[in-house]
Amino acid sequence: MNTETEFVPTRAGAGRSASDDAVSLEAAGEPATATPRGRRLVWDLPLRLFHWLFAGSILASWATAEAGFSWMKWHIRLGYWMIGLLSFRVLWGFVGPRHARFSSFLKGPRSIWRYARGLSGADEDVHTVGHNPLGGVMVIIMLLLVSFQVATGLFATDDIAWTGPYYPTVSNGTADYITHLHHLNFNLIWAAIALHVGAILFYALVKRQNLVPAMITGYRPAASVPANEAIASSALWRAFVVLIVSAFIVYAVLSGAPKFTASSLSFD
Repeated sequence: MNTETEFVPTRAGAGRSASDDAVSLEAAGEPATATPRGRRLVWDLPLRLFHWLFAGSILASWATAEAGFSWMKWHIRLGYWMIGLLSFRVLWGFVGPRHARFSSFLKGPRSIWRYARGLSGADEDVHTVGHNPLGGVMVIIMLLLVSFQVATGLFATDDIAWTGPYYPTVSNGTADYITHLHHLNFNLIWAAIALHVGAILFYALVKRQNLVPAMITGYRPAASVPANEAIASSALWRAFVVLIVSAFIVYAVLSGAPKFTASSLSFD
């Protein structure tokens, strides 16, 4: 992957006709996509579902941890669920449609710096269709933070009755230290969430770009999406295969734990 790909500022659609855009997309190896009400598909459905399920699951994990002893079993089950979500997103980052792939938004320091200068007004604005270089950094940070949260949760204990499935594999002192890291790391997740929300507000209020609707519908205005950068479909069959593989990963991780049994996932 060439991490130093430069972004060229353009006025999307300038001097181009709809037929020109269709030809460009076909030349890129993808069929021209429909553009209802002048829109083009950017975010695939599996990615959008992941985004909202991921956000909701983080909040639910916090709520069940704070709600008290009787909710801890749901907190643990949410941890299992998060293993599946994280597995799906990592795999989808390699086999998903264009803008879901890590290779489309992981850029080198020069590209990140240039984009940041454009935001600050010190340089020319850099146009991006999917995740911008700074947003790509935030995606990786959030995935790493939540992965660490889930990993430490596998060994954590509440010192009363609930423990992670891998708790018996470490000493009590080690488990206590890991539990401390588990609690401490969630503060970093809150900080990342605040930064993410702040960035959305910045784009909405300062840049006059509302990023939320596109993550709901998947579409962005055609004027801001060159036809050769739109995606043809959400690749749902591919997503189904990735979902099955992710479920297997969850089972493989948990079935190897000494405290994991089939009853661990019961919902009584």
